Amino acid sequence: MGQPGRSKLKKKEYEKAVESLQLELASVVRWLQHTGKRLLVILEGRDTAGKGGVIGAISDHLNPRQCHTVALPKPSERESTQWYFQRYVPHLPAAGEIVLFDRSWYNRAGVEKVMGFATDEQVRLFLKQAPVFEKMLVDDGILLFKYWLCCDQEKQEERFGERLDDPLKRWKLSPIDLKARERYDAYTQAREAMLEATHTKHAPWALVDFNDQKRGRLTLIRDLLDRLPDREVPMSEIEYPPLEREPLKERYGVLKPLEDYGTE
Repeated sequence: MGQPGRSKLKKKEYEKAVESLQLELASVVRWLQHTGKRLLVILEGRDTAGKGGVIGAISDHLNPRQCHTVALPKPSERESTQWYFQRYVPHLPAAGEIVLFDRSWYNRAGVEKVMGFATDEQVRLFLKQAPVFEKMLVDDGILLFKYWLCCDQEKQEERFGERLDDPLKRWKLSPIDLKARERYDAYTQAREAMLEATHTKHAPWALVDFNDQKRGRLTLIRDLLDRLPDREVPMSEIEYPPLEREPLKERYGVLKPLEDYGTE
């Protein structure tokens, strides 16, 4: 999957490249507002693949009222008795919005299948219904993009180790993640079956190499932008006259900053 001969991007190179893409993403938001279009991006992949990082790269500089990230917890007792897709429907985008699914209904064909949380019949029914459900979304005008983030087992193990050693990342390491390490091949088989059943003309999958997460983010965002239609909407002019009143800090005062904070 990876390309050993390719050097890693330097931090400044990556930041320059991602900033350029983020400016284009800002124009996408203006276009969505102007046209009332709805954009839905599904991000799937193994644990540690890099879903959170690319979601941050997409959403960091967008209005959170327009760009929503959805990462649902495990179903409640009531939700587990509903039609499987039901709990995802309220999170679909409205006019002018982007929704980023950090995992989605494809949990059923992945973790639920591999870990035994869904029966074979439930998985079979899901693989039959998912293309139909997505056809309904696309027919209703939703712009739907599905990405699978690929990483090798060696790279996954390396990232699990980083989570284990870093107290700030330890929360990302769940009991399910630990069990998943032992079922790498089972996840591969489940992924292949899922891709074969749900890669359709109206909602195709795009696989992105995320062994190098920085390059993966740039590749994914570039592909997303290129697959959207012409979206040039000029920025609105904003009048910004100077204030002619007493600054708040002079009226109320400001707490004195801590001295020598962070120094030895």
